[in-house]
Amino acid sequence: MASEIQILSDRVANQIAAGEVIERPMAVVKELVENGIDAGANKIEVEFKDGGKSYIRVEDNGAGMSPEQALLSLERHATSKIRTADDLLAIRSFGFRGEAIPSIASVSRFLLRTRAQGFATGTEISVNGGRFVHQRDCGMSQGTCVIVEHLFNSVPARRKFLKTDNTEAAHIIHFVRLLALSQPGIAFRLIENGREVFRSPVCNSLRDRIAEIWSRDLAKDLIELPLSESEGMKLYGLIGKPGSTSATRATRSEMITLVNQRPVDNKTLVYAVLESYHGFIPRGRYPVMYLFLDVPSGSVDVNVHPAKREVRFREEGKVRRFVMESILNTLHTDMDSMTVASRLIEERAAKQPSLDESVTPREKDRKVEVEIVGSVNQDSQKQVLSPERKNPVIHSLPMPRLERLAKQSELPEEKKDEAVIQNHGWMFLSFLYGKFSLWESLQGLVVMNPVAAQERILYERLQNDFETGKTMSQPLLVPVPLELDAMAVTLLNTMLPLLETAGFTIENFGRNFFRIESVPEWLNKEDAGLFVRDLLALFLEKGFNPSKTGLAKEQLARLAAMKTSGSRSYQGDINSQKQLLQTLLQCRYPLICPRGRPTLIEYSRSEIERRLFG
Repeated sequence: MASEIQILSDRVANQIAAGEVIERPMAVVKELVENGIDAGANKIEVEFKDGGKSYIRVEDNGAGMSPEQALLSLERHATSKIRTADDLLAIRSFGFRGEAIPSIASVSRFLLRTRAQGFATGTEISVNGGRFVHQRDCGMSQGTCVIVEHLFNSVPARRKFLKTDNTEAAHIIHFVRLLALSQPGIAFRLIENGREVFRSPVCNSLRDRIAEIWSRDLAKDLIELPLSESEGMKLYGLIGKPGSTSATRATRSEMITLVNQRPVDNKTLVYAVLESYHGFIPRGRYPVMYLFLDVPSGSVDVNVHPAKREVRFREEGKVRRFVMESILNTLHTDMDSMTVASRLIEERAAKQPSLDESVTPREKDRKVEVEIVGSVNQDSQKQVLSPERKNPVIHSLPMPRLERLAKQSELPEEKKDEAVIQNHGWMFLSFLYGKFSLWESLQGLVVMNPVAAQERILYERLQNDFETGKTMSQPLLVPVPLELDAMAVTLLNTMLPLLETAGFTIENFGRNFFRIESVPEWLNKEDAGLFVRDLLALFLEKGFNPSKTGLAKEQLARLAAMKTSGSRSYQGDINSQKQLLQTLLQCRYPLICPRGRPTLIEYSRSEIERRLFG
């Protein structure tokens, strides 16, 4: 017989609601800090231990609550932010559902201390796993202090789904930084395990806030996005300066967007920014940006998800056009933001003599591009553009560290190396588009991608070095300074043993400052700072588990191979191509690069004959 329908108790209902509202310790910090902001605080302090699993304290000097209001705040859907459903169309506060406090109290040991203006004493309320413990007077200044201990102690199954302490701590630090960014008029202090992560006083400008909680070097490399207004929308902030390596990242982790001062994730805004930067930054890089968009409350829906990280615009097309126009205007008016390549293309295209009218516009663009990429001097330009020249000389960037790589690899003697290619029946034919090399084999025609080939070679070599522990390191005469944000500092301290095995020596040189004393021999000194930043961004996005060093080493080797594989075009030197092919053929998996791209593709002899002779 089916069970009878019953109404759930408030305690069970709160624990169910906590599954949506309180996903991890970061959500607890988020809800409590947002309550402090809504209460009008100008000073907020956050402290946590063990990734927030064992202890979280959020204290503010806001309006506080009376004893009756404090007790009422533990009830579900008790809120001071809205009164009717129509108020959802004009939300300006961070919180409004009234679910956070009862949800947190139902899955932890919860202690609330608060005092409102005009009251001689404060109020202390204790709840353990949703069960009321006591309410009594306490001494404290105006404001609110909430202490959350043993999160998910009443639902231990939820604790099993939490990540490592470092991962949970990284989420907390990241979100507190976002909230501090959105409120430069509030002083923030963040403490982890008794250590101050950052302290930011009230800041007069957005650039000062970024310098306080991210890094001063980064703040200098950002350009201001002037205030733009259109149809009730306002856009302002700081965006990455194209041409500055420190203002781009390997991931989207620092593409920060805020709508009505609320940190949000919205694809419309992200794609608008990426389209605006198209052609201004290298492919695969993402700009650092801190974008503030203010829109009328009725044109954006923040009630999409309990976490309120997602928003939906009523007219997404209008928002997208507005954001793109504003950013493009800023990029084009700032001459320093134009890359060397874009300026060169414009100058060369203006000087290019008129071509034959029979040539299509696409072919014209192709010839101009070949001239710019391949030219070294006036004579070589004529050679590349000459239609009579059957085998143009490939003028491009040299292949970095290839000779050193070949010498240090365990290769056979020169004659034996030549036999490697001869045994496969391979013969070099020509270069293709300045990017590839063509080879004739016994089976057909082979096209080699030198970039992908070098990535495979370096990837397997680094894996072998990690296994044997023979990673070579080169000390730097002048150490490379490295200033990081608080979250990256926490991760770097955890990753130092791994980086030491990879050939790095990184020393702490003060609060949020480090010095790179030595680097692996395969890495150029000029690339050291950017490589470490990209590596940290990768592990901040995917997570880093110190107990799984094998996976971490594999990711490090893959990133190193991708970042140091050199240019897309290689010098037209037949010997270097032969040397590269010889090394590639000795790899365990020579046919694909670490990204999964093919290093070699073959057109079979039978297919060629079938197409030509039918």
